[in-house]
Amino acid sequence: MLARFRFIIASVLVAAASPVAAQPADLVLTNGRVVTMDSTRPVAQAIAMRGDRVLAVGTDVEMRRHVGPATRVVDLAGRLAMPGFIEGHGHFTGLGQSKLSLDLTTARAWDDIVAMVREAARTATPGEWITGRGWHQEKWRTAPMPNVDGVPLHHALTAVSPNNPVVLTHASGHASFVNARAMALSNITRATANPSGGEVVKGADGEPTGLLRERASGLVRRGPRATRSAAEETAEFEKIVRLAAEDALAHGVTSFHDAGSGFAVIDRLKTMADAGRLPLRLYVMVRGESDARLDSLLPRYRMSGYGNGYLTVRAIKKSIDGALGPHGAWLLEPYADLPTSAGQNTESPESIERTARIAIKHGFQINVHAIGDRANKEILDVYERVFADNPAKRDLRWRVEHAQHLRPEDVGRFRRLGVVASMQGIHGTSDGPWVLKRLGEERARSGAYLWRSLIDSGVVVTNGTDVPVEPIDPIASFYSSVSRRTTDGSAFYPEQRMTREEALRSYTLNNAYASFQEAELGSLAPGKLADVVVLSKDIMTVPEAEIPSARVVYTIVGGKVRYTAPRSPAME
Repeated sequence: MLARFRFIIASVLVAAASPVAAQPADLVLTNGRVVTMDSTRPVAQAIAMRGDRVLAVGTDVEMRRHVGPATRVVDLAGRLAMPGFIEGHGHFTGLGQSKLSLDLTTARAWDDIVAMVREAARTATPGEWITGRGWHQEKWRTAPMPNVDGVPLHHALTAVSPNNPVVLTHASGHASFVNARAMALSNITRATANPSGGEVVKGADGEPTGLLRERASGLVRRGPRATRSAAEETAEFEKIVRLAAEDALAHGVTSFHDAGSGFAVIDRLKTMADAGRLPLRLYVMVRGESDARLDSLLPRYRMSGYGNGYLTVRAIKKSIDGALGPHGAWLLEPYADLPTSAGQNTESPESIERTARIAIKHGFQINVHAIGDRANKEILDVYERVFADNPAKRDLRWRVEHAQHLRPEDVGRFRRLGVVASMQGIHGTSDGPWVLKRLGEERARSGAYLWRSLIDSGVVVTNGTDVPVEPIDPIASFYSSVSRRTTDGSAFYPEQRMTREEALRSYTLNNAYASFQEAELGSLAPGKLADVVVLSKDIMTVPEAEIPSARVVYTIVGGKVRYTAPRSPAME
């Protein structure tokens, strides 16, 4: 009788354990080093995935229990597997659109850009607009002559494209350069006044140079587009999404914080999500809508994990200033190299506060672009007032996008207010060679890209690339975060570096937290979404100088392989 009782008990225990232990996986990655970002098991050898979820993480031996007849098993050969990168701040459709215009990021002189436009004008139809993006005067070998503030006059561009209007967007997205034909079509003349939050730059003769800072770019009038069918509009949009997604996935990005899009774009993304055609996860910030439309439509547009986890909308994006490169960041004191200007306030704090109050009313996060020290101070002031008037509202996770230049006393305010510092590691080293010229040594040392100061104060710091301002390359931004090394090899205030664990957290769990998705994303643990990237080198352990040479081998979103590097074994 006792033996019979023991047999029954043993059978019950085996039956209780068997469904979990024997559950077959669809995909198992084995013989690697799995960095999970999960505190209960930080490092493992293998990971099993079933459907769109992580089934188990552990040793190679433990994962064998999940290998069934249909399981795909991949030998990582010692490679690193980790949570997929989450792009913490970028412009998703902007990335796709940038693939359809001139890429000016490789230009190292103004003459390079003129040559690109000349070539484009040879094949353009008369009157067709020539567009490009990515120029940055601080990255040219020499300043063009003549110039105003290091930026040329339009005449060379006009000469190579007299019949085609040209508009070239600065790498930051916060300035444009146009030729004479574009100015004529837009009625930009010596009499054109500066718009609020922008500047039509003029030469000593009073004529426009072609440079339009900040909101002055909005003066460009490209005219009505040729009439196209709804099918053609949809096809172009889906091409833009495809091009953006291909680039993101090739760089290990499985989720993307889009900063931001209007309701019409969100409608199109929702349609794609309904059809299962979004290839990576999007966290979309609503942008460019009036306060009246926000107040009316936000409840209708709020989505969390819509389309099987591929589309979330619960944030608003605003901007209070411009970028440092084109002298648009709003500073407390004038620029060291342009003492007549302290930058541009592109939208008043009062206007942003009105939007912030609509956001908190509807339970939306608000994320404000602020680069200069005055811009950051003003936004923290706005947040503090709104929070004080809504003491019952908790866990808001409001963000400052970029937070690049701070008063030292504002570091603690981020922590006290619970504000997320949504930063981009790559900006620090990309801007490093010329930040001192803009700010002077004291302001740069005490307030520029204060990653270490913010983290030590307990602030949640996130990471990204601000693509297409910078290439969508998380490995490059990770390297910048841990090394602070600029292109010439020097370290830009290295005391502000992150550790490798902090940098990885900023690209995974912290970005998940900043989008209210930490229960689903950002770490590899049973039950969470199976978003994984496999790298050719272990960026957590290789010598620091080797980090930039690491490459993405596989990108997996929801248990499905979305990218395989050339010459790597296909996983499906």
